[in-house]
Amino acid sequence: MFIDAHLHVVRRKGLPRNAADSNYTTPEELITMMDRTGVDRGILLPLISPESSYQLSTTEDVLEVCRIYPHRFYPFCNVDPRAGAHAHDADLSFHLNYYKHQGCLGVGEITASLEFTDPLVQNLFHHCERCEMPVLFHVAPQRYGNYGLIDRLGLSGLEASLRAFPKLIFIGHSSAFWSEISGDVNAENRNQYPSGPVTEGGAVPRLMADYPNLYCGWDAVSGFNGLTRDAEFGWSFMERFNDRILFGTDICDPLIPHRHADYLRTSFAESRISREAFENISWRNASRLFSLGL
Repeated sequence: MFIDAHLHVVRRKGLPRNAADSNYTTPEELITMMDRTGVDRGILLPLISPESSYQLSTTEDVLEVCRIYPHRFYPFCNVDPRAGAHAHDADLSFHLNYYKHQGCLGVGEITASLEFTDPLVQNLFHHCERCEMPVLFHVAPQRYGNYGLIDRLGLSGLEASLRAFPKLIFIGHSSAFWSEISGDVNAENRNQYPSGPVTEGGAVPRLMADYPNLYCGWDAVSGFNGLTRDAEFGWSFMERFNDRILFGTDICDPLIPHRHADYLRTSFAESRISREAFENISWRNASRLFSLGL
């Protein structure tokens, strides 16, 4: 079984999501892609912050898609940290509890261009912890020309949040997250897809070792690159943290393929990773974390 923990969808085509005239997948396009690659079920992540896309994908749209295809999709909700009158003490539990009652399993993808340490973001984390809603976030290296929660080289803002909210599950994602797998990442390449051997001292392995509430979303080109640029390191990382890595693809456009599932299957078939690691990453972690009962 494969559960894709990072998918995006719109109910119907509309305003393109970017200037390249790319469109999000419809549910039917997404199911076709999942069938072709052997992915059984998927978690749909709304995108509601204007920084991340021209076209928004709302929680209500995601809930409607999950209602139509209940055996293929599960919903996340999304709450912008600026919701509730842009106040650092806004009662965001009001939003979260409503969506949790509707069946939403977590919060994300969080893409607002705010610092991890911004009081608005910290308030959102507080309410997510209070409502027991895991968060999936996109890391950005700077405020302008990017989207996502902004952090310095070394991910000090993420670390402070992991420490401040020990009962909240954080799921890391994006180039600025996965490039920190290696100790030689720098300001020039941290938002790209660095190549070559992984060196010691990376922030991500250290944070994974020190904070049991940090998970990795192994998704998108960034995640694939992070664990395949140095294959031996990647397999070792998968084994070491196999209980906190979530398979995903981050499919946005129906024309964009992904290689994650095939790579996992091949890695297992060639005895590069254990059966336990293969099954945990491909589906068991998602089932356990989100209480899917599979």
